[in-house]
Amino acid sequence: MEDKKISKIVTNQNIIMENREKISVTGVIDIHSFDDELVLAQTDLGILTIKGDDLKMNKLNLENNELIVEGQIIAVAYSDTNQAKKSGFMNKLFK
Repeated sequence: MEDKKISKIVTNQNIIMENREKISVTGVIDIHSFDDELVLAQTDLGILTIKGDDLKMNKLNLENNELIVEGQIIAVAYSDTNQAKKSGFMNKLFK
């Protein structure tokens, strides 16, 4: 039996913010959570956190990997899932 390696193809990811009222993101794989203050989206490049007020998901197309959120955007940040595991409490304790 032949072992096949599945390689993840990283595509270009674009984030376009318009006047801190609308954000368009490509490369979205899944939405972990969403409410009117926080969006957690799994992207090709890690977990993208969008914080704000009165956030509304205007468009979500997982077939085309697109997300559009409207509202008052306060912060946008990435977190790497592998990095989050490495920076846990126990790892910091035993450094």
